[in-house]
Amino acid sequence: MLTSLDIRDVVLIEALRLDFADGLSVLTGETGAGKSILLDSLGLALGARGDAGLVRGGAGFASVSASFAVARDHPARTLLADNDLDGAPDDNGDLILRRRIAADGGGRAFVNDQPVSVALLREIGSRLVEIHGQHDDRGLLNPRGHRDLLDAFGGLGNETAAVAAAHAAWRAAEAALAEAQTAVLAGQSDRDWLNHAVAELAALAPQPGEEAELALARAEMQKGARLAGDLEAVTALLLGSDGGLVALRQAARRLDRLAPEHPLLTAALASLDRAVIEASDAEDALAAAGAALSFAPDHLDATEARLFDLRAQARKHRVDPDALPGLAADLAARAAAIAAGEAGLTDLVNTAAVAKAIFTKSAQKLTSARIAAAARLDAAVTAELAPLKLDAARFRTTIGAGSEGPGGADAVQFEVSTNPGAPFGPLVKIASGGELSRFVLALKVALAETGTAGTMIFDEIDRGVGGAVASAIGERLARLALTTQVLVVTHSPQVAARARHQWRIAKSVMGTVTRTGVTPLDAGERREEIARMLSGAAVTDEARAQAARLLGAAA
Repeated sequence: MLTSLDIRDVVLIEALRLDFADGLSVLTGETGAGKSILLDSLGLALGARGDAGLVRGGAGFASVSASFAVARDHPARTLLADNDLDGAPDDNGDLILRRRIAADGGGRAFVNDQPVSVALLREIGSRLVEIHGQHDDRGLLNPRGHRDLLDAFGGLGNETAAVAAAHAAWRAAEAALAEAQTAVLAGQSDRDWLNHAVAELAALAPQPGEEAELALARAEMQKGARLAGDLEAVTALLLGSDGGLVALRQAARRLDRLAPEHPLLTAALASLDRAVIEASDAEDALAAAGAALSFAPDHLDATEARLFDLRAQARKHRVDPDALPGLAADLAARAAAIAAGEAGLTDLVNTAAVAKAIFTKSAQKLTSARIAAAARLDAAVTAELAPLKLDAARFRTTIGAGSEGPGGADAVQFEVSTNPGAPFGPLVKIASGGELSRFVLALKVALAETGTAGTMIFDEIDRGVGGAVASAIGERLARLALTTQVLVVTHSPQVAARARHQWRIAKSVMGTVTRTGVTPLDAGERREEIARMLSGAAVTDEARAQAARLLGAAA
């Protein structure tokens, strides 16, 4: 709800503060008194286009601040949070929109003293105030919001939630399918190489630590081949027919026969026996060494071939030979994943198709509900047209095919025909002058329970009408003001009498200076102002009596 409006140096207004309340409030005054300046000033605070021509002559800049009492979960605060701005209220609990226009054309915008862009200020303002005037093309006149308004009127919250959930599930299924298709497509180019690499490694069957074992075995076999000749020569010298061990044994046998003949021979025999024993140990060691160093000739070739194959695969895949077993497992897993992915595409295609079918069914159900709600809305609006002197007009809600999205697949638009036989068309293009505001009022009354901005402003909605039509307009504005704050610029005494609060706008001239002022009216002043509206410049007792009757009837 708009709580106050502060204006400084805008056109004819030097300094002005207005405090507002809930319900229906009207601004009255003679033509040319400056009512449009007030609306232009409020429009500046709400993000409307501004220029240096609005700055009062002689002033350096114009400034307008509009304060709003809004809940902490209000969409305007949410919008501020979405733009990383502090949406907390000021010390009085208000949200303050401020605009400053310099005489040189520059300008700045603020929300609670935080600088913002004019575009963001306009977006915030659109969530706080709806202004309906002669050339308004926002709010109810913007087809982009018609579908949401129809859904709110029809109480289609469950249906729209079901469609939104179905659409989200469908889009998620489509995204999963697209991701899988991309992965499979990328994998298909590697599939042949992967299969070949997996087959090669499977045939090779590398084992952990195998390369080190083969290298050690090959080194041992190469050492054996290098020592084999020397070992044979040593063996021949020691064990051959003329070898040292044979000679030692022969000498020991002869000395054994001679040893009893002299003690020194006994000592020599003992030494010779020890030499035979040592030589026999050497024989055993040579035999063991020969056995250890011996190998089949083709075993070294096989070992070297295996070692070469392992190292060749390691170079090919740019890994250490010991990493080949793990690589083989990884490549096999990738190949299996590609195969599984190709097989799984069918399941994902089916899942996406089922999700699309669920969305389509939900959207069709919502379309049917919208058609039924549109019929009720058309009837409700039509019932409001005749009392507003629009009895020749027709209203309809069209529901056509739109793009599929979280809100379904319908394009909704409010259309009117203002004369018998005239074609239907968008409200903003077909209606003209006061008709436009009265159509908006009829719509607003029909949609009264669907929620709206906290403040609605109607600019001269009663232009060109009077009597019973003006009374009907006043009655509907008052009814609308039961659920939202309504401000009306009016020339109609019937509308003014319905208000809870009234201000009179007037111009004053002091020398060469003209100023616009606004005065809140008490009960007596209201009767006098409404009497002026009834009779003109000369207020008669009869006009005062009629004003009293209008006020009494409204009360």
